Amino acid sequence: MSSLKEKLPPIGTLGPFIALLIACIFFATQNERFLSATNFSLILQQVMVVGVIAIGQTLIILTAGIDLSCGMVMALGGIVMTKLAADFGLSAPIAILCGIAVTALFGLVNGLLVTRIKLPPFIVTLGTLNIAFAITQLYSNSQTITDVPPLMTVLGSTFHIGSTSVAYGTVVMLLLYAGVWFYLRETASGRHVYAVGNNPEATRLTGIPTERVLLGVYVLAGVFYGVASLLSVARTGVGDPNAGQTENLDAITAVVLGGTSLFGGRGVVLGSLVGAIIVGVLRNGLTLMGVQSVYQVLITGILVILAVAIDQLSRKGGR
Repeated sequence: MSSLKEKLPPIGTLGPFIALLIACIFFATQNERFLSATNFSLILQQVMVVGVIAIGQTLIILTAGIDLSCGMVMALGGIVMTKLAADFGLSAPIAILCGIAVTALFGLVNGLLVTRIKLPPFIVTLGTLNIAFAITQLYSNSQTITDVPPLMTVLGSTFHIGSTSVAYGTVVMLLLYAGVWFYLRETASGRHVYAVGNNPEATRLTGIPTERVLLGVYVLAGVFYGVASLLSVARTGVGDPNAGQTENLDAITAVVLGGTSLFGGRGVVLGSLVGAIIVGVLRNGLTLMGVQSVYQVLITGILVILAVAIDQLSRKGGR
């Protein structure tokens, strides 16, 4: 029996998959359209922006931090790249790189404030959330940027697998998750991320440069927010200064539902993908059932509290 337990994955890893399976079974009994391949492809398209933001959020939460600015930084990146292309005539690739550079710069600022001045990540990113929002509104004059070059929207287009349309952006999201999963699992620098979140002082004493690891995590998260900016532009076809209003909370929700501990050092990035899909499945399924959006928010909030409570209880039980 003991050998069997050793082979089984921990319940924290299985939990998100079990929750997703239960949700899918429930909604399948409520609406026959739910289980169609077309509907699942739609769900993935709807969560691809939050899903990519959640990758960066996962990295930060693994170090026992949090980033409240991610949604607004993503919106700023989208405005920068679309305005540079539409209003200033820059080529799409250069404009995209500039947008990602801006989001990475915000990650660098967050990281420097956390590592050099030792400010709490919550306070730092709450401040940069407001700064990013203000810059976005000022730079765009609170106007939506249209006339976006076709190259910026190509990831929003689709290809067919059988009779099902699949967005290229969905494929990009899945590839990014696979890459970060490999990085965290198979590389020394990836394991350092877990070590810093688990016990930063002990990690520092082993010779690992904890401040450099933290700074790298925040910058890398900013790069992922930039990629999410491109996916947002590709999906909507415009640069929207009002984007990102709820994506920060949605990304944190996805990470928490995916089993990553808010206390750092524990979690699997693929769980965040499952968490994002759980949120997408809930909203899609409830919409098909005709449930008002306010109740969707209510149920999502309850799930987040339950996920954090389970994590807290499991940590106490492990002591």
